[in-house]
Amino acid sequence: MKVNVIIRKGAFSMNSQYKQRWWVLASLAFGILAVGLDMTILNLALPILAEDMHATNAELQWFANAYNLVFAAMLLPMGMLGDRIGRKRMLIAGLLIFGAASLACAYSTLPWELITARVFLGLGASMLVPLSMAIIPVMFSKKERPKAIAVWMMANAIGIPFGPILGGWLLNNYWWGSVFIINIPLVILSLIAVTFLLPESRSEERRAMDFPGMLLSSIGLIGLTYGVIEAGERGWSDAITLTSVIAGILLLFWFVVYQTRTAQPLVDPSLFRSRSFTGGTLIGSIISFALFGVLFALPQYLRAVLEVDALSAGLRLLPLVIGLVIGSPISDALQSRFGTRTAIVLGSLLLGIGLAMGSATDISTGYGFTSIWISAVGLGIGFALPAAMDVAISALSPERSGVGSALLMAIRQVGGTLGVAILGTVLSAVYRNNLNLDEWPADAFEVAQRNVSAGMAAARQIGSDSLVHSVKTSFVGGMGNMFWICVGAAVVGIAFTFGLLKARTVESKHSRTSL
Repeated sequence: MKVNVIIRKGAFSMNSQYKQRWWVLASLAFGILAVGLDMTILNLALPILAEDMHATNAELQWFANAYNLVFAAMLLPMGMLGDRIGRKRMLIAGLLIFGAASLACAYSTLPWELITARVFLGLGASMLVPLSMAIIPVMFSKKERPKAIAVWMMANAIGIPFGPILGGWLLNNYWWGSVFIINIPLVILSLIAVTFLLPESRSEERRAMDFPGMLLSSIGLIGLTYGVIEAGERGWSDAITLTSVIAGILLLFWFVVYQTRTAQPLVDPSLFRSRSFTGGTLIGSIISFALFGVLFALPQYLRAVLEVDALSAGLRLLPLVIGLVIGSPISDALQSRFGTRTAIVLGSLLLGIGLAMGSATDISTGYGFTSIWISAVGLGIGFALPAAMDVAISALSPERSGVGSALLMAIRQVGGTLGVAILGTVLSAVYRNNLNLDEWPADAFEVAQRNVSAGMAAARQIGSDSLVHSVKTSFVGGMGNMFWICVGAAVVGIAFTFGLLKARTVESKHSRTSL
């Protein structure tokens, strides 16, 4: 079946374009790396921003939320626009917006300026992430696709744990704006390669703009994401949290129903019926749920329990990064030899084993044991996540790869956000319940309940070793409970793998391309 995808002919012949595809993907990986870095690198700078900008707690929260909400809301519209007006054009626009917003963030002097810049940073990211993935089914054959996805996933995943490492070094040596300036060389490199090496591609289908679908998906994702974020601060019983989450879920359900009934939907309705897309997306979201939960707890454990500085904490996350780097190419080999399902199951098993080991951590555990289990977690994610993405992408036609990739990333984003909110809530609840109220002065106990860092500061200020022990023990207990939930998520992922995916993924008729 020949797929109608328009490729704009420029200075390169078709054969030359084919040869340049790996260079294009490698250059885009730097742009995706910048997006991944931005998700975690800001967290280390928040205490400095609070002091330099005199920011309130609400403003500090919006420094992160402004980015996350815009990113989630604009994924589907940007994917659709890429299919319609050209993926190259949208990638260039996304890189320019992301670079300009990074500069604006770096040189902001007031909280509202930084929040506004973060809004545009999220807008740029919503163009880069789905459309950089969308070129994979267009430019790569089925045989090469797992390798291409592994490269893309590695750039996307490595940036998240690498953020604290790079951020710690930058903040130890430069001013806080450097955590945004670091994006600029990565963006410039990607921009040059995309401009001169990437051929234009877009859908030949001239579909009408699905404005109701865009509105429903955007508001639904904003509502769900905001509600989940607020759950971490207000709790799941809070009226604002519940209203936002329920409204978001209802709007997204309405969106799915509407897509199956409208003549020209934003998202191909067949994706909702595809076992490959559904299975790959659900499994990828479950893995993201566990990954973001681990990345939420680990830096706190390293800083508060092992009592290392920001840079040292970042460096101690390197085994996780190394596991991801090693796991991705092994996943490609496993898929080629034994099939995608084998790679996902083995990766999920490694992930579950690593997390089960992590649940046995106590305050006397040294870093040596920690490095072993986080290596297993990284390796497991490196095995499973690229394979799950490959399965999902196999259901996308090059015609609508932009909006399909955007849908995939939107669901994964929700999975990661839920991971932080749900697992963070469990961690906080166990931590607070295990603190010994009798030993604390009333005012100090109120401070200690906020989080483990505040608890350590309060205990040190009182000068009580027993209270320091109580804070550390309470946090480690909460982290262990959290990791067992992640183990359960890995088991659910294995069940979905056997229930939804074939032992060997066969080529979908939609994945063939005329390139």
